[in-house]
Amino acid sequence: MIIDFNKQSAKRIPNFKGGEKSLCAKIFSDKSNKLLHGVLESGATIGMHTHETNSEIIYILSGKGKVLYDGAYQEIEQGMCHYCPKGHSHSLINDSNDDLVFFAVIPEQ
Repeated sequence: MIIDFNKQSAKRIPNFKGGEKSLCAKIFSDKSNKLLHGVLESGATIGMHTHETNSEIIYILSGKGKVLYDGAYQEIEQGMCHYCPKGHSHSLINDSNDDLVFFAVIPEQ
């Protein structure tokens, strides 16, 4: 199966998970997985949330920022991957001047 994010329109989601500003995202989902190509503009965040029934893998395509993971800040940038296992909490923060572009996989467990 090919999922062509180039042919999808992005949705602007204000205050995603209680975060600041908006997440601009192209999303595919089925019963087993959610795939998300997202952009956080400068100063935007995905709010702190806990993965109760699934995990999340976030790969940074461009830009840099921070992850708040289980109460600790971690720097993240292009080429790095953040993994949030089931039962853990995290937030993605763009504290840079450029867009933070990422690809996320959320497998249902």
